[in-house]
Amino acid sequence: MPGTIPIALTVNGAPVSRAVEPRLNLVDFLRIDLGLTGTHVGCEHGVCGACTLLLDGDMVRGCLVLAVQADGAVVETIEGLSERGALRRLQDAFLARNALQCGFCTPGMLIAAAALLAQDPAPSRDAIRAHLSGNYCRCTGYHAIIDAVEAAAAKP
Repeated sequence: MPGTIPIALTVNGAPVSRAVEPRLNLVDFLRIDLGLTGTHVGCEHGVCGACTLLLDGDMVRGCLVLAVQADGAVVETIEGLSERGALRRLQDAFLARNALQCGFCTPGMLIAAAALLAQDPAPSRDAIRAHLSGNYCRCTGYHAIIDAVEAAAAKP
């Protein structure tokens, strides 16, 4: 297609090749082109954290990354982490501690929490709070979310 750029990346363990518009952001590519709607779109300015995903193992805001920037990269979304069981402890802890309500922030919050626990398996409450500070939740007030991450960290 004229005006498009070919990209090849790995998404949730599967190779993906497409031609994309140069200004298409990664979260829209995942949602629209690949049908992976677990990553949410909130503010579209990198502020809310709803579009948090992993790019080559690093936590990023999918709305601030262009799809062409992900060429050659490994992308993990909430669907990928869920499929391989990486979120089970966190999901159970979020449910047990009422750390989710409307669910809009939950995928981004779970990705951020999983990234934290991968770096630090036993974070302090202050470390959890600091790490999740870029992910907004308007329903729970954060206390239950911090409790859930702390509980997930305490389980083997």
